[in-house]
Parts: sequence; structure tokens; C-alpha cells
Amino acid sequence: MPTPHSPSMPHSSTPHGSTRRTRRTRGAVLTAAVLLGTATAATAPVTGATAAPAPAPTRNPAVPPPSPTRPSVTPEADCSDAYRITQKLDGGATWRMCWRYDTDAGLTLDKVTYQPPGAAAPVKVLSSARLAQIHVPYDDGVAEYDDLTGAGFGWGLQNLKPAECPGGTLTTVKVPEVGQIKGLCTTTRARGHAYRMASDNGGKVYQAQAKDLLVYTVNKVGWYEYISEWRFSADGTIGANVGATGSLSPVDYNATDGRGWPIGKGSRAYATSHAHNVFWKLDFGLDGSTKDRIEQFDSTVTAPAPGGGGPTVKTVRTPVTKELAGDAKNMRWWRVVSGTGKNADGHARSYEIVPGHTDTHAGRGFTKHDVYFTQSRACEKFASNNIGGCAPNAGDSVDKWVNGETLTKPSVWVNIGFHHIARDEDQQPMPVHWQGFQLAPRDVTAMNPLTPSDLASGNGQPDLGS
Repeated sequence: MPTPHSPSMPHSSTPHGSTRRTRRTRGAVLTAAVLLGTATAATAPVTGATAAPAPAPTRNPAVPPPSPTRPSVTPEADCSDAYRITQKLDGGATWRMCWRYDTDAGLTLDKVTYQPPGAAAPVKVLSSARLAQIHVPYDDGVAEYDDLTGAGFGWGLQNLKPAECPGGTLTTVKVPEVGQIKGLCTTTRARGHAYRMASDNGGKVYQAQAKDLLVYTVNKVGWYEYISEWRFSADGTIGANVGATGSLSPVDYNATDGRGWPIGKGSRAYATSHAHNVFWKLDFGLDGSTKDRIEQFDSTVTAPAPGGGGPTVKTVRTPVTKELAGDAKNMRWWRVVSGTGKNADGHARSYEIVPGHTDTHAGRGFTKHDVYFTQSRACEKFASNNIGGCAPNAGDSVDKWVNGETLTKPSVWVNIGFHHIARDEDQQPMPVHWQGFQLAPRDVTAMNPLTPSDLASGNGQPDLGS
């Protein structure tokens, strides 16, 4: 009989304790040598032209001539065997990155840079970013899955229809043992106001509407389908999100276990509740430096003094110099700080980690914490059921790698959990439920990079007049 998470159980399964899937032996990385379109106008989205199938990694593909419906496509020398996505957004900001496809991790983005409007050169942000695990334990303790390294996530890349990539480019990815999959979408999407500010006298309103660059794939694992989405905004913000959709497992309805929710007529059939613990792995390299540092900030609010006045708030900065398993708390946040780069005001560039809503799952050591900062190791690839080839005594999950080592080249792991208690509305098909986080620029530029030209002199304390 199939397991609750898989309709056909195509992969061997020896789960955690007695039900966790074994680590896979096939971890080959496919460098998908297909070029994505490069938008040539500030306001133009990536077009809907479809890229040709991937050639061998050692060959350059034929480059079609530019046309009104197909932007120019050129290889970027620094992408090596992979190729670059370039998108200039409204307001003039430009994102550039390389992409490749991994049969365990799925979509991987490398060498991500952000060039603010009017800047002479791009700012290097991420050297690598990807999913690091989707861990799915069921509430009854019978089933537990590592969807990336134990359930064939990478081989489940889905063919996308043009309607699933509105206004964008669908690119073909060659997936080993599967074939040519038209599975990578790059497009732009409106997100509303980038800013709005009315002048003091109300005579003028400064406002701008913004579009984001979206890069995403859909991977099917058993009954679930995961939308792995990266979102890049004109102000330098990066969003990482996973949306789960597809179907509830039809073999997992049990009215006697008491750990589910009644689905369908009456209370005969209960869908077993479970968790989706999604991990991402980020390696920054801000400004091209290998000496990024981590800082934690905590703010404490005190009650008003008896004699009057308001509550006071004290914020403390703590350098994170050694490996850390971090827990999100009220008024706590972390940032990754460039070891070399500063903005025009002389402030060190950094990116703040902004977690979305999370249900922290305390059932396993690696799911107990919200962020992990570890010393970068080539073999430490997946947050659980790691198949990176570390030494046997190193442990196979991210919590085992936090052992007090000094951070000189940190890797960042973000864990966002969702406790899925099914509902009638989850059938059929299941609406997408999202979980994710943002990377917010903090002092990457000296001002809002989208500031209109007639406000450009307003850096620092405003002139209040006499």
C-alpha cells in the first residue's frame, strides 16, 4: 500500500525510526545550459518566448536575433556552465543571476547581484541560494519524509503551460532520467505601491507603482506540488517562498487516530495533520567578500516610569562570532554584514533576515530552531538527511553542524514551518498555502534607491527651516 505521502512510492523508503526515507545515492547536479531572456527596456516584462532545449554544458547555444517578441539572449562570461537571468525593473534597478538545476535541491540561483538605479556597478549579494529541505512529519508519528533528498523532489519538475507564466519566459530544463521539461518561469508581476509621499502642503504626491522579477519552478512529490518561488524587487528586497498545492493524500483518512480534521460528509473520514518544515540555504558574499559577519539585535521594552513618561526601549547588538542555532523572538532580528562594502554614507552594507509566519516544530533537533549560522562546508548541503558526503561522525542534519566553530565564512539556513491541519476547502485541488521569508536591504544604498530626482537632496536630517 502506498505511504500517505506518495501515490506510487517510486523510491525506497526507510523512514526516521521506522518510516523515514533513506538518503538517496543519486545526487548529480545538472547544469542546465539554457539562456533566459534579458529584458531590454525598463518597463518591459520578460517576454513569453520559449527557450530552446538545453545543449551540452560545454557548448554555447545558438543565439536567436532580437525581435519585438524575443529579447536579446547572450551568455554571461561569469556564469561558467550556467547562464544568467537579467531583468531591468521599473525605476531602473537591475537584477542579475545565474541559474542551474539540481536533481535533489531543484532550482539553484548563483551570483545574484543588484544594481540600484544610476549605480555604476552592481552590488554582489548572494553567491548561492536554494532550498535545503522540505521535511514533512505526520502528527501520528507513522510517516516522516525528507522530500528533497528522500522523495525525488528534483525528478518531479513539472511542465508549465504559458498561462502559468503570464507575460514571461518558459525555459526548458533537461532532467536526468526524465527528459526535457519546460519547467522554469521568469516573469514580472505588479506588486502595488513602491512608495507614496504627499508634500506638506498637499500640492504634490510622490508615488510609484512597482513590478517584481519572479523566478520559479513547480515540483511534484507524491500528492503535493511545491511552487519554489524567488521574488526580486526594485528596492533591493529578495523574497523566498514555497507554496504547497496539489492534493491531500487519499490513502490517509482515518477517523480513529484523533489527529486529523473531518473532510467530506459527516465525521467518517479524517485527513491526518502534518507539518511542512521548509529550509533554505544561503551563502552571501556581499560585495564579493568572503568575510561576511552575522549580527543579532534584541530590543527590550520597559514599563513607564512611575513619575510619568512613556515606555523605553533599549536595543542591543550582539556579534555572532561562533556557529549558532537561533530562535526567533519578539523584537529580535539578524543581519548579514558585508566585510568590505559600504554605501555612500559610509555605512556597512547588510541584509536583514525577515522571517514570515512560522510554526516551529520541536519534534526533531534540526526543526527546533528558526535560523542556523554555520561555518561553510562543501559537504553540508541539506538541513536533514544530508547527502553531501560529510564524514560519518559529522551528523546528517544542520543542528549537528553547530558546534561552536568560529564563523569566518558563514552559511545561513532559514527554517519556516507550517502545521497543516486540513480543512474542507483543501479539496480539490488544494489552494496554495505559502511559507517563506524576505531578505531586506539595510544600508545597501544611502537612500531609497527609487527616490525621485527632485527629492535626492533629502539625505539625513530634513531641513525644517527657520
